[in-house]
Formats: sequence, structure tokens, C-alpha cells
Amino acid sequence: MPQPAASFDDVLAAARRVSPHAHRTPIATSTTLRREIGADVFFKCENLQKVGAFKARGALNAVLSLDDDAAGRGVITHSSGNHGAALAYAASIRGIRCTVVMPNHAPQVKIDAVRGYGAEIEMVEHLERESATARIVQETGATMVHPYNNAAVIAGQGTAALELIEEVGDLDIVVAPIGGGGLMSGTAITTRALLPEARIVGAEPYAVDDAFRSLENGEIQPQVANPDTVADGLLTALGSLTFATLSWAGVEIVRVEETTIIDAALFHLHRMKMLVEPSGAVGLAALRTMADELAGKNIGVIISGGNTDLSWLPGKR
Repeated sequence: MPQPAASFDDVLAAARRVSPHAHRTPIATSTTLRREIGADVFFKCENLQKVGAFKARGALNAVLSLDDDAAGRGVITHSSGNHGAALAYAASIRGIRCTVVMPNHAPQVKIDAVRGYGAEIEMVEHLERESATARIVQETGATMVHPYNNAAVIAGQGTAALELIEEVGDLDIVVAPIGGGGLMSGTAITTRALLPEARIVGAEPYAVDDAFRSLENGEIQPQVANPDTVADGLLTALGSLTFATLSWAGVEIVRVEETTIIDAALFHLHRMKMLVEPSGAVGLAALRTMADELAGKNIGVIISGGNTDLSWLPGKR
């Protein structure tokens, strides 16, 4: 029987640790969306979080959990942007060195954000991220803080769902985007503890559907080669800890089309007046995909982030 990567007590401890440094983000609703799908939807706006993404929570928990010796050697990660910026932010609070290995396709807005928080950046080919990170760890002794396959990171990410459920109360369905599975794992741990009967749904683009295939097959499947999706934050495959956690929690995956993702991001922008990156809009895209199952339900959706260069806008791709 698979086991979760962290306990609910770990999530509660993370909440105490990160709360002085992370926003308690607002929850938004939309009357227009309620009319469209016939359900009450509560969006947890992590696009308004520090560094513009939920990633601040996990990075803070991981960095603030380090002992002084480990912290003194600095931290490192590989990231397409949001986790890199989050780790740089967390390291700046503790006053320690941070290195971020970034793929060369990362959006400039995310590169600028990582650099702006004081991190050193090494740009590499997408498939060279892990080997480059391992080399730097060997050279410097820095602590690797994995973007999602890390128990402290997962516990930190679970604090978003904790705040959502504390504020909204009973929910029938909880939805979050899924890439590597850190946010989804933390969400699953928290939701199973507080709302054991709720459905837990991961929203994933068809173009990068390794999480769907992994949970269907019962073992981790390889990520899609040369993926083409506007949801650049969801390109990574599941890790061992996240796969085990999602399997333990019985998370279901809803896959969404690219046009549905763009339409969802535009809805957030035009109707809700919120800038949401496509990776963060997949939750709404999933609701629209499964709309015939939602009438009368109370639904919580975590918007994962708002860092985007707007290149996905119609006419710009």
C-alpha cells in the first residue's frame, strides 16, 4: 500500500513555519461561472502569492527547516521558473546562497524573477537540468531542494488547501493543477485529513499527460517527449514521493485540451480580472471538461500561479 510523503501534522507544522513570510491568499468566486456550470466554485488565488505562485510555500518550508550547517552551504534546484523564484525568495529570507538551474526555454519573465530575488542562474538544455544540478551539488555541497519530490516541499504546498478548507468549509471536490505533483500531493494530504469523502482532482494538459497514464498504469510513466503546451509549468513528470502520495489518496486526473486552457486563462483575465498563467488556469479548464458532473456541488480550485509573458494570448502564438 503506497504511503503519503508527509503527514497532515507536517502540513500543520509547515503552516506555522511559513505563515510569517507567505500571504494568506484570497478566495475568489464568479457568478458567471456559477451560472455556466451550476456549481459554487471557490478559487484559492495563489497567483497573488509571494513570487506569484504557490511554490513560495514549499520553498519556505524546506529552507526554514534546514539546520544551520546545511543552510550555510546554500541551496540549489532546477526549475522552469516558479520554484526557482520561490527558492531564491526563501533563501533571501535566511540570507543564504541560492543557485537555480533553468531550461533554456524558460519564459524571460520567470528568468528575470529568479534573478531579481538574488539567485545565481545556470541555463541548460531541458533534459540536462538534473545532471547540471548534480554537478553543482558535488562542487559546492549545496542542499538540493527538489521542486516537488521533497517531503518538506510537499508539506508546504499543502498549506494552500489548508487555508482554502479553513475558510470555505465543506467541499465536494478539490481541484489543483498537476505537473510534478507537489501541489497536488500536499492538497491530497490536507484534503484527505479534513474532507475524507471529497473527490480530489488533478488537472493536466493532454499534451503532457504522464500523471494520468501513471495512475492508470500503477507505475510512473515517462514524460512526453518534446511537449507542446501553453502550460509551461506542468512539463515535469511525477516523482517517487508524489506518485506514492497521489496513489494513496486516490487522486483522479482530468485531462484538458490546449484551447480549453487558453479559454480558461482568458476567463480569469476578462471576467474575474485576474492574471493567471495557463498552468494555473488548468483547474478551471478541468471544471469545464467535467461540467456535466458538477451540478449543485461545492468546489475548491487552487490557482497555482500568475507568472506569464502573455505569449499564449490569441494572435501571439
